[in-house]
Amino acid sequence: MKKHSNPDKVNSLKHVLFGSLIGTTIEFFDFYIYANAAVLVFPKLFFPGSNPTASIIESLATFSIAFFARPIGSAVFGHYGDKIGRKTTLVVALLTMGISTVAIGLLPTYESIGILAPLLLMLCRFGQGLGLGGEWGGAVLLAIENAPSGKRAWYGMFPQLGAPIGLLLSGGTFLLLSDLLTNEQFFEYGWRIPFIASSLLVGIGFYIRLKITETPSFVNAKETKKEVKIPLLSILKSFKRELIFGTFAAVATFVTFYLMTVFSLSWATSHLGFSRRDFLIIELFAILFFVIGIPLSAVLADRLGRRLILLLVSAAIGFFGLSFSYFMDSGSTFLITTFICLGMGLMGLTYGPLGTFLSELFPTEVRYSGASLTFNLAGILGASFAPLIAIWLATQYGIAFVGYYLSFAALISFLALLVISKKEHQF
Repeated sequence: MKKHSNPDKVNSLKHVLFGSLIGTTIEFFDFYIYANAAVLVFPKLFFPGSNPTASIIESLATFSIAFFARPIGSAVFGHYGDKIGRKTTLVVALLTMGISTVAIGLLPTYESIGILAPLLLMLCRFGQGLGLGGEWGGAVLLAIENAPSGKRAWYGMFPQLGAPIGLLLSGGTFLLLSDLLTNEQFFEYGWRIPFIASSLLVGIGFYIRLKITETPSFVNAKETKKEVKIPLLSILKSFKRELIFGTFAAVATFVTFYLMTVFSLSWATSHLGFSRRDFLIIELFAILFFVIGIPLSAVLADRLGRRLILLLVSAAIGFFGLSFSYFMDSGSTFLITTFICLGMGLMGLTYGPLGTFLSELFPTEVRYSGASLTFNLAGILGASFAPLIAIWLATQYGIAFVGYYLSFAALISFLALLVISKKEHQF
C-alpha cells in the first residue's frame, strides 16, 4: 500500500504549533483587512451613492459572501483533506486565500470600470471565503492530531491564536496607514498596501507548511483502511446530529466577534463621533483581552472539559448582551472601551476550546470535513449578516436590540451544547 507519510519522521513541536499558527494568522489577517476595508474604504470606492448608509450596507453585503463560500471550501478541501492528507490540502487552501487577497489590492475602482468593479470584488471575496473554509479545519487538526494525551485543547488553541494576531496585524496596518498618509492618499492607494503586502506572509506560511509531515492520526487511518469514499455523504448519513448541534453551538462565538469588531467600528465612526484612528486604537487594545482569553480557556478546557467551559462562557455572553445599551449609549470613551474589552475577552474564552470541541465530534476519517463544515456553517448563521442585522436593529429600534440579538445567539449556543451528542473518538 502506498504510504502517505514517513511513519518514522515525526513532526517537531515547533513545526506543528508554528505551522498551525502561521497559517491561520495569515488567513485571518487577509479576512480582517477586508472587514476593515468594507467599513472604511469600499463604500466610497466601490459602492458610491448619495446615501452613505446604503453604501455601507451594500459593502457589508459583499462581506457576507465569504461566509457562504466557506462551507463550499469546507466540503471541497475537507474531502481532499480526509482523502489525500492534511498537508497538501492546507498548502492549497493557503494559496487560494492569498491569491484572492492580493487580487483585491490590484482591482480598479467603480470610477474606473463602473459596475464591473464591485462584481470583481465579490468574486475575490468568494475566493477568500473558499480558502478560509479549507484552512481553519486543517490547521486545527494539524495541532490536535499531534497533541499528547491530556493537552489536546492546549494544542488546539494555537491555530485559534491566529485570529487575534491576524486582527492585530490588520488593525495595526490600517492605523499605521492612517497616521502616515493623508485621507486623500489613503483612498487613492494606501488601502491597497495591506492586501498586496499579504503576499509576503503567504510566502512564509507556504514555506513552513511544506516542511510539515502528515499527522499520526491520518497516517493510522490510512494504514488501517478506515477512510471513507465520500466524507461529506458519511457525515450527512451518520453524523447529522453532531453537524447540526455543533453548528448551533458555535453561533454565539461568531455573533460576539463581529459585533465587537465590524459593527462596533461602523457604528462608532458613523454615529458615536469616533474617528477611524481613535476607534481602531480601542479595538487594538481590546485584542489583548482576546489573546489572554484563548490560552486561559484552553487550560481550563483540558482540566474541566470543553463542553463545561463553553456552556459557562455562552451563559456569560447572554448576560453581557443585556448591557449593550448601557455601555454603547453612555457617550463615555472609558465605558465604551471597557465594553469592547469585555466582549473581546469573552470571545477569547469561547474561541479557545472551540476548535478542539468541534474536531472531537468526528472520527479521523471524516474529521477534516466535519469540523470545517460545522465551523463554517456557524459562520453563515452567526456572522455573514451579523453586522447588517445589527445596523438595522440599532437604526430601527435602538442599540439595546443589538444586545438582545447577541443574548439570543448565546441562548441558542447554550441549548445546543446541552443536547449535543458528545462521543469521544480515537485520535
